[in-house]
Amino acid sequence: MGQDPPDWETLEEGEVRWSRVFGVQDVVRRSPKTGRTGTYHVIHSAPWCNVIALTAADEIVLIRQFRHGLAEVSLEIPGGLVDPGESPDVAAVRELVEETGFTGDPAVPLGIIHPNPAIMSNTCYAYLVTNAECTEPPRPEEEEDIHVTLVPLSDVPRLIAEGAITHAIVIAALWHLLAAIGKPLPAPVSID
Repeated sequence: MGQDPPDWETLEEGEVRWSRVFGVQDVVRRSPKTGRTGTYHVIHSAPWCNVIALTAADEIVLIRQFRHGLAEVSLEIPGGLVDPGESPDVAAVRELVEETGFTGDPAVPLGIIHPNPAIMSNTCYAYLVTNAECTEPPRPEEEEDIHVTLVPLSDVPRLIAEGAITHAIVIAALWHLLAAIGKPLPAPVSID
């Protein structure tokens, strides 16, 4: 794979300006290649988690919810922020129950994802819960309007290829699952 380039030297780190979900920080770094310095913006957030829940009938538990960045409804797997002092696996199970009412076998780690390392410092942890079944009413947060849907796992590659599932960290988690169970990955889609 070749040798990694050297790390950039951090010369200055500004104060983090926090909102409810993330903080933005200006960081001054020097390029080891050119010696030039530049100011870069880093978005900080608590770790994230997401969870793929599969029923005994090999259906995946998906949710539909409005996303403000897109200003439209997105088809996704459950997930959210890891609370302070909470482990990612506990957060994944909590998010699954809160958003869908489903529980199942203990969460198994599928992989980690860096959502956008160019500008973000956080990690997303992907988990798998098998034998999922709805055992209680969902308890989404007040500002969440979530609709639960079950889809055969075999339909997931098609849903990605057709653009029904477009959320990047959801696709990355699904890739971890499909690779782990030996299913074919979605075929490339031509972009016109």
